[in-house]
Amino acid sequence: MALCGGGGVGAMALPSELIVHIFSFLPERDKLRASAVCSRWRECLFYPALWTELRLRVRGGGGGGSEDNNNPRLEFLLRKFGSFVRELQLELAPADPRLPVGGGAPPAAADPPRLPPVEGSSRPDPRSPPGGAPVEGCLGPLSSSSSSSRGPGGGGAGSGTTTTSSPGGDSTTPTPGGPPDSPWPPPRWKDAMDGYLEQLLGVLSSIRNNRNLQKLSLYGDTCVLQEEGVDSSGLDQIHHGDKKIKEIQQMFRDLLSNSRQMTWLSCSFMLGLLTPCSLACLSNPSADRLTHLSLMDHQLAPLISPVELGRLSSLRSLALDFSDLTSSLCHLLADPRRAPLHRLSLLLNGQGLEFKPLDGTASEDDWKALMAVSSNLRVYLMALEVDTADLLRVLKPSLPLQRLHLDSYGTAVSAAALELISTQYNRTLTHFLLMRDDCADASSGGGSTQDFPDLSGGRNEDPLVLLAWRCTQLAVLVIHGYIVFSHNLVAISRLRGSSLHVLSVSEESIDFDPEQVGEGGRRRRGGGGGGGGGGDPVHHLVKEVSLGLGRAWHPCLDSSLVLASPPRTFHRELQAFSAGL
Repeated sequence: MALCGGGGVGAMALPSELIVHIFSFLPERDKLRASAVCSRWRECLFYPALWTELRLRVRGGGGGGSEDNNNPRLEFLLRKFGSFVRELQLELAPADPRLPVGGGAPPAAADPPRLPPVEGSSRPDPRSPPGGAPVEGCLGPLSSSSSSSRGPGGGGAGSGTTTTSSPGGDSTTPTPGGPPDSPWPPPRWKDAMDGYLEQLLGVLSSIRNNRNLQKLSLYGDTCVLQEEGVDSSGLDQIHHGDKKIKEIQQMFRDLLSNSRQMTWLSCSFMLGLLTPCSLACLSNPSADRLTHLSLMDHQLAPLISPVELGRLSSLRSLALDFSDLTSSLCHLLADPRRAPLHRLSLLLNGQGLEFKPLDGTASEDDWKALMAVSSNLRVYLMALEVDTADLLRVLKPSLPLQRLHLDSYGTAVSAAALELISTQYNRTLTHFLLMRDDCADASSGGGSTQDFPDLSGGRNEDPLVLLAWRCTQLAVLVIHGYIVFSHNLVAISRLRGSSLHVLSVSEESIDFDPEQVGEGGRRRRGGGGGGGGGGDPVHHLVKEVSLGLGRAWHPCLDSSLVLASPPRTFHRELQAFSAGL
């Protein structure tokens, strides 16, 4: 193309610096496409200045699916950028072994809920990590759908299948749905685990010597493995599994020891990566700079010791298992010589309390001491499958709770717990998610709500309405698996109005008073969306709630929009919760 009318000067005559500056305005996907135009553009497009931030989600690798070509492409990207990238956000998801060899969808009986894109979903935008658009193509965006399972055995410490070994060294745990004596894990699951380890090895080998890495966020979307009882011990059973795991752990330690400018370190649910000694390898320059730390795994041993936390004097954001937040750790965080803590994300897994009890965790006096030093501290708490007694032990009056996510598969939250939440945290609570995904209910009636608990208990004062009235800062309210009467939903919308930015209630959770339904006094739950005429109770509800909120509103017609893998939800929420400090 000519830049001057008669001079015949083409784009190739531009200096490389100018071409690099022009390309800096392109999104990552377009940069990769432009690199295929010619060798000159390719050389310019791989300047380090153009790739300071890289966000990838990689699915596949093993399992016989059509996504097996992800490994060479991932290796190419990280070989080009891994040595100089400043910010790397990576989600690794093993191939689903339930997929047919040629790809496609899992069998209908095993079809898990899928997380939708942020655009148009009923859940708040902060679910996705901050930053630019991720590289797409064979590498899916962080907000794209992925097969993350929700099930009683998935994603919980102390959950899953217990494996036993035969004298020959082979696992003899029955394959779910297979013969009692069939080997476990079966070959296709071994392929999926082997592909996951190969991807992790490729990533760490590319960035282990990067001294300029400032932000590292790793998340292992391994729920599809953990749902079948595969944990870190299951990785030992694949070919050279022990050797690969040791190599992975060593590369991660090398990465931490070689780092010099690390300010953000987040590693969530990466099978086989973290050990209780990992943090000890963090270099002193990075320990002085680190402002955010998140080390989450399904291990019983604490991943953050008081000795190592004492080195991180500039820490302003921390995420860890609630059972690991001991009194000694709180006393250390309350040291006035440290930088005040601003964000604390805690995951409380009820299935793991048998192995990691609440004894010795932060007391009311510990929270008071911490708040005396960190007055701006705010807490995000996800409680997964926690009964009311344990929940009441955790919810201390001085805990500065801002975001609360109560999620369960069968355990129901009591009205007394909601009463305590609305009275104790009426000044701080901004996000409240109340989820219950009872597999028995879903399998019995295709989403039937007959067994959904009614928190009002026939009283005039509904606990959710009282929560909306008392919590004046409430901006996000998500409900699924509990009965919400239509008149209470209207009351919530009127109480909070336009300040309630997200009101997401699944259609099957909505119930109507008998007099609203018509003949026979039969209750109608989730009946048909927002259509119908003026006598339609659903149409009337949509109209009244929309008027109360000051914007168009509809019930959530697809429960999978609000039901996602709890570990992945926790990882993404804590990323958004801690961003911008």
